[in-house]
Amino acid sequence: MDFGRLPNLNQVDFTLPPDHPATPQVLARSQRPTRPGLYLGCPTWTNKTWQGIYYPAGAQDTQLLHFYARQFNTLEMNTTHYRIPDARAIHKWRQAVPPGFVFCPKIPQVISHDQLLHHVGEPTKLFCDAILGLGDALGMAFLQLPPFFGPEDWPVLEQFLLQFPQEVPLAVEFRHENWFKESAVTQGAFQFLEERNITTVITDVAGRRDVLHMRLTTPVAMIRFNGHAKHPTDFTRLNDWADRLHQWLDQGLQTVYFFMHQPEVLDAPPTLVYLMEQLEKRTGIALPRPQKVQQFVQGQLF
Repeated sequence: MDFGRLPNLNQVDFTLPPDHPATPQVLARSQRPTRPGLYLGCPTWTNKTWQGIYYPAGAQDTQLLHFYARQFNTLEMNTTHYRIPDARAIHKWRQAVPPGFVFCPKIPQVISHDQLLHHVGEPTKLFCDAILGLGDALGMAFLQLPPFFGPEDWPVLEQFLLQFPQEVPLAVEFRHENWFKESAVTQGAFQFLEERNITTVITDVAGRRDVLHMRLTTPVAMIRFNGHAKHPTDFTRLNDWADRLHQWLDQGLQTVYFFMHQPEVLDAPPTLVYLMEQLEKRTGIALPRPQKVQQFVQGQLF
């Protein structure tokens, strides 16, 4: 995730902002689950550098999703941003993952960036029909808006969301700073999201602290975290996230999706393990850790 990346972190204030006043209200209306859904993963599964470490050495490309899904329980599915999957791909993906694993497909860029949500009824229907084929392996789709898509474009977004199939769980990632400046438009937009049960994505990147918000519109938190190769600030930031997620879980948060972006994909598992450890200390909820593998035994997959 290159959005908001900075080479120099020395001048960055990584403090998490306080919650928006609406967040505790949203959580107070939620019935606290016996066991919340905690889904932590990465943006891709085709990570060749994991072979011999987190994937068996010699694993074939067609096996990588299978092995990824034995290490993590969710995937930020960036591959769908570049093409709408066909039924064959959906079937293969669903068959590759165990029960309890969920995909979070990104809405195709032809919808969000190329056509800027204008006249996108047909590709949106094709996309939603496709991902509904994931069945109970569908976690939540998310719409990433371009950085220049601001509150003045709300009527376009509102129409898109009104027509979006409600059977597909959806989150929206706002990347223009004006969405987080109070106005009649932004207040109405976030109220609309609450009423339609649409989640807000929280993007934590070094260079765009102006779009880091703590406004939940549903009892679901989707966080996209951009780390810096296990720099010390990665771990202090993750401590803060563990504290905030613990607080939200106590207040009624039902589901967490946390996706780790790192410049080198080899750094994603250990930083996620650190977050898992911190969450487990605070919540007492056991979180299975990704395990390093020793060797690939031909035929062990099937």
